Amino acid sequence: MNTVVRKIGNSEGVILPKELLERLHVKAGDQLAIIETANGLTLEPVDDSFEQQMKAAREIMDKYKVALQKLAE
Repeated sequence: MNTVVRKIGNSEGVILPKELLERLHVKAGDQLAIIETANGLTLEPVDDSFEQQMKAAREIMDKYKVALQKLAE
């Protein structure tokens, strides 16, 4: 499977074929990790579940900051 590096605004990028996106189970807006290997580049979907959990934890800690400080004493 081949693609071409294209000019996109002030940047350059590649268009991924629909079949590849389906195999990776990704869609427009999803994040991909680009991993450089000895043989080239590897694309992998980013698992952002940890970041989502940390965001939720931060929101709860902010909301209950005083109570958590009291419990820590």
